Amino acid sequence: MEKKSRNGLVAIVVALIASATLIACVTIFTNGFVGYKKSVAGSGLSATGSASSDFESDLIVWRARFSAYGVTTQAAYSVIKNDTELVRRYLQDSGVTEDEVVFSSVDISQRYRTQYDENGNYIRDYPDGYDLYQDVTVTSNDVDKVEAISRDITNLIESGVQLSSYSPEYYCTKLNEVKLDLIQKATDNAKQRIDIMAEGTGCQVGKLLTANLGVFQITAKNSGSGEYTYDGAFDTSSRFKTANITVRLNYAVE
Repeated sequence: MEKKSRNGLVAIVVALIASATLIACVTIFTNGFVGYKKSVAGSGLSATGSASSDFESDLIVWRARFSAYGVTTQAAYSVIKNDTELVRRYLQDSGVTEDEVVFSSVDISQRYRTQYDENGNYIRDYPDGYDLYQDVTVTSNDVDKVEAISRDITNLIESGVQLSSYSPEYYCTKLNEVKLDLIQKATDNAKQRIDIMAEGTGCQVGKLLTANLGVFQITAKNSGSGEYTYDGAFDTSSRFKTANITVRLNYAVE
């Protein structure tokens, strides 16, 4: 009889423990589910702000290449040496200072002529003189001056210089200042959008969770967003440019 009573007590204790364990499991599961819902649904408010600024380049780079031909290297070098002095004098007369111009080393290339027989069959290639090339680069803060030079090289061509002129490249020496100003403006714009959304939804803006900076887009002025690239555009062909940046903010809500 005593043994039966003891067995009954043990059964009751086991049942109580099982019930308590079940309740605990349900509580843990429920709390975890609520926490999960909060983490998913309570991700806060996100907004992307943007800012743009028009600016004028204050640095210009103009490049040109001239060439000379000679039956021998000595003859070709004599020609290109004379052409170098003509180009240097032209630049000096146009107001370019010595520290604004750089002449590259001379490149040399042997020219070949192909020989055929009377039936048009290939016979051989044989040396037929030398081509020499030299590059000149002008870098200046006087954008107007160098623009005018790049557009008017007729005097050099008329003097016999075989010159090829490339389009000028335009840069901004204060680009970092432009970027910092745009970041501030884009950040303010994103925060204003966050505040408007919070007011419209009746919630309070909490702490900043994340902030992400987009790529800079520097395009020709009035070119539009069609010139944007995935890794950021950097236009050098236009004197007048537009810089654009985006900032994405994510705030917690209360």
